[in-house]
Amino acid sequence: MDNTIVATTQETHVEEHPHVSLPQHRHHFETAEQQREAGTFGMWLFLLTEIMFFGGLFFAYLLYRNWYNPAFVAASNQLSIPLGTANTAVLIASGFFMALAVWAAEVRKKSLLVLMLILTTLFGLAFLGVKYFEYKEKWEKHHIPGTSFDISEFVNPPLNPKTGKPMEEPLAPDMAQKTQVFFSLYFAMTGMHALHMIIGIGLLFWLIPRAQRGDFSAGYVAPIENFALYWHFVDIVWIFLFPLLYLINRHPV
Repeated sequence: MDNTIVATTQETHVEEHPHVSLPQHRHHFETAEQQREAGTFGMWLFLLTEIMFFGGLFFAYLLYRNWYNPAFVAASNQLSIPLGTANTAVLIASGFFMALAVWAAEVRKKSLLVLMLILTTLFGLAFLGVKYFEYKEKWEKHHIPGTSFDISEFVNPPLNPKTGKPMEEPLAPDMAQKTQVFFSLYFAMTGMHALHMIIGIGLLFWLIPRAQRGDFSAGYVAPIENFALYWHFVDIVWIFLFPLLYLINRHPV
C-alpha cells in the first residue's frame, strides 16, 4: 500500500513538472529520500569518529602543554603567524565556495556547481602549498623531532638587534628538550589535518567530472551535501588548531 502511494505521488510530480528528473536509488532502499537520509546519517557517524580522534590529540596537546609550558611557549613562538593566518583565510574561502557548490547543486546550476568545486579544489591546494613552506622551514631549522633536533635556539636564543636582549626566554637544556614534544604534536595534528585535506581534494577530483556530466544537476545532490559536511569539518578542525598552536601565549618578538 505504501509503495503504491509513493509511486502515485512520483507519477503525479512528474506529470506536473515534466522537466524534473527524479533521482534513482539503490534496490535495497525504498525511496531516494531514504537513501539520502541513510547516506547523511552514515557521514555524521563517520564525523563523530573523527571528532573523537582529533579530540584525543587536542587533549594530549593540552596535557603536555600544562606539564611543559615554558617549552611549549618557546616552541610555539617559532611558528609563523602570517603563514598560519593566510592558511586560515584560504581555508575559510574554500569552505565558502563549497557552501556555494551545495547551493548550485540544489538549484541545478551545473556550470556554477563545477566552478565552485574547482575553486574549492584550488584553495585546498593553496592551503597545502602554504603548509609545505611551513614544514620546509622546520626542516631547515632542524625542528623535526629526532636525533638531528636542534635545541640551541631555545637554550641560547638570538638577540634582538634593536634592544640587544634575547628574543626569547632562555630554557634550561632539560626543558629545551621538551620542545620536541611540542613539535611532535604539531606535526601529528597538522599532518593528520593535511592528510584529510589531501583525501578531500582527491574526492573533489572524483566529483568534478561527475558534476560536468550533470550527475548532480537532476535532483541527486546527496554526494555533494555529504562531501560538504566532510570539508566543513576539516575547516573547523583548523579553526581550533590555529589558535591552539600559533596564538596561545604568543608574545611580540
